[in-house]
Amino acid sequence: MESDDQSEDAANYVLHLYITGATPNSTRAVQNIKALCEKHLRSRYELLIIDIYQRPELAKQDQIIAAPTLIKKMPLPARRLIGDLSEHNKVLLALGLSPPPGPDSTHE
Repeated sequence: MESDDQSEDAANYVLHLYITGATPNSTRAVQNIKALCEKHLRSRYELLIIDIYQRPELAKQDQIIAAPTLIKKMPLPARRLIGDLSEHNKVLLALGLSPPPGPDSTHE
């Protein structure tokens, strides 16, 4: 019951990251999104990593045309980001989170 109360207080994020095997871009995207989620969402997210070589039907269902692609399914509105997710402030904005204030916030 406690976890239900917590989920009412903060939005829970459902994220799907489509990758293409262990390519450098895919590896960076996985590392970047995991780090961002742990830092900014902690226990408020569900991250599903989908290799389009192993699950092409899911890629087709979500109309994936490039990889890596991150889809924010929840909370609405849904958003898509393509690339290795290294521009942390842009990823945070797309997730509906505020980037941290400071001189670096305009450079990422």
